[in-house]
Amino acid sequence: MTTLELKDTKTVPDPIHPYLRNIRNSSVPLVIDNGKLNGSYQCRVGWATQKEPLLIFKNLIAKPRKERGKKDGETQVGNDITNIEAVRFQLKTQFDRNVVTHFEAQEQVFDYIFTHLGIDTEGYVNHPIVMTEAFLNPNYSRHLMSELLFECYRVPSVCYGVDGLFSFRHNHPNSSAGLIINFGYHTTHILPVINNQVDPTRSRRINVGGIHIINYLHRLLQLKYPAHFAAITPSRAEELIYEQTFVAVDYQEELSLWADSDHYDNHVRRIQLPYTIQAVTPGLTPEQQKERRKELARRLIEINARKREERLAEDEEQLNQLLAAQDLEEGEENEFQKILDFYELSSGTDLQKLISQLQARIERTKQKIAAANTTEDNVVEDPKPKVIKQTLKPNDQEDFETWIAGVRQKRQEILERRNARRQRRQDMAKRRTAAAQERMRLISQLARKEKRDDNFGMRDEDWDVYKAINKEGGDSDSDEEQKLLELEEALRRHDPEFEGSISSGTTSANNSGNTAETHQLHVGIERIRAPEILFQPSMIGSGEAGLAETIEFVLRGYPADVQSALVSNVFLTGGCAALPGLSERLRRELLEMRPFKSTFNVTIANNTTLDAWYGAQTFSSSPDLNQYLVTRSEYEEKGGEYLKEHYASNKYYPSPTPLPQAESIQLPVGGEEIEIDVF
Repeated sequence: MTTLELKDTKTVPDPIHPYLRNIRNSSVPLVIDNGKLNGSYQCRVGWATQKEPLLIFKNLIAKPRKERGKKDGETQVGNDITNIEAVRFQLKTQFDRNVVTHFEAQEQVFDYIFTHLGIDTEGYVNHPIVMTEAFLNPNYSRHLMSELLFECYRVPSVCYGVDGLFSFRHNHPNSSAGLIINFGYHTTHILPVINNQVDPTRSRRINVGGIHIINYLHRLLQLKYPAHFAAITPSRAEELIYEQTFVAVDYQEELSLWADSDHYDNHVRRIQLPYTIQAVTPGLTPEQQKERRKELARRLIEINARKREERLAEDEEQLNQLLAAQDLEEGEENEFQKILDFYELSSGTDLQKLISQLQARIERTKQKIAAANTTEDNVVEDPKPKVIKQTLKPNDQEDFETWIAGVRQKRQEILERRNARRQRRQDMAKRRTAAAQERMRLISQLARKEKRDDNFGMRDEDWDVYKAINKEGGDSDSDEEQKLLELEEALRRHDPEFEGSISSGTTSANNSGNTAETHQLHVGIERIRAPEILFQPSMIGSGEAGLAETIEFVLRGYPADVQSALVSNVFLTGGCAALPGLSERLRRELLEMRPFKSTFNVTIANNTTLDAWYGAQTFSSSPDLNQYLVTRSEYEEKGGEYLKEHYASNKYYPSPTPLPQAESIQLPVGGEEIEIDVF
């Protein structure tokens, strides 16, 4: 099973591109695919005369927190955020789901765009803007966007379009009908296109997108590997989504396959998390160990001597107080009684006994201090009994291979006996647990009765029976462990195929290998569980219908001939459209919901994330662009929500004019004052 490494791709700050003369002196449109609509946070920006975008960055803003005594940190936008996980909780975006609502953040994104494109004209941007927006974008959001562009940046004109429709026209320029499935970052849209026009009344939105798949896999792995909770980050989960997951054609059948161990071993992905190996300090030489023991012994002697001196000073001070109390004259009985009470003594006789004890203890302490001072400075170590080790060596007369085989067999027999004893002890522990429960039940019954003459436990000999039980097999275990060490030492010395010792642990190389294995993620069934929420949102607690049910609901709203035209061109776009198996799964779902022997076709965008920008670039390069641009005069006349419709735009529905405020007047009628509202 191959171990896969995480890429952990770091962003590179965008350069400031030169503001070319041919662009400066002409009204070249600027194409902005405002990200988060196409399955990722990425925003794509470029000139209409160029085939590729100049800027591709994540539509995120990070402002460092203000620390006491320091100035505000500089706001970072897009690729300036080199380590996104370090500022994860400080990130901001201009979107609320797929609609722009935070225009202060949008202004900072525009500043980043115009600065890195090299636009240095002060106070204005002299280029038309072709920009993507959400499907059925609210008029209020478009109004604030137009106000920002016209009032803050003084752009000459602006045009809006839907990213999914731009991608559809880029891939199928001659198609008049089709069913667009646009996978966004927070939402998924199903857009029916009939006679080159999108039908907003039958379009549907599912509130499940790329972020939900990423978060679901992130939580699954964190629950599966709680020890690596911090190492499993959303960025790494996003990488695993696009590198390792796939959509199951038949989810239930795929689940049954993963239940088989062979299928699991063949298809599981082993992902290596980054880790650091702690440097192991080399062991001390025998001379260094001996010197270290001497130093520790000296420190211990110094600590004991200091404690004796402190104890001697305390005892002498207490003795002086007691002698002073003993010498109190008559008439000072109150003071004498207070001293007796303080030391919890009943009479002068007890006081005399305490004084004698203190004097004897002081004398013993002085003798110990004198003996310690006369002791030699060097510490003599206690000689340890030498253990005579019998080194196993092959005899010259016997065959070497036969001797090695015999040593291996003896070692294997010891290991088998040890494993058998461990198993017996485990079984015995289980039986003892059951017996303990029974004993507790009996003890609870006997405790109610009188103890009578039961004196068990009053003598130390009574507990020898338990010591004998617990010692069972202890001596034999130690003998066999010593024998096992000798056999393994002989194998290490004479057998080149012997890699290590089971009893003493693995080698350093194996230890490093074990460390790597403990920092690995086995991504198995999670590979199909995470993308499945597109078809089963209930897996993350959502009550909405899945993708297949929503497609069927949209198709049922049309006659049979229109349904056939729509399913003849089912078009997938957006970041999640690139997931392996998605088109096959949709073909299977359409096969089940469509009539018998009916035909359908499922296609995927050539570039699921960039085709929206390519489509907008093609549109902005056409000679008919000027008739779809909203100029500043039209903005001032018709309001910021106004847009001109084209094949990739939203429908324009003017906001209703608010009713004028009514004024109340009093009119005399029949001798009474009546209040009437006048508009």
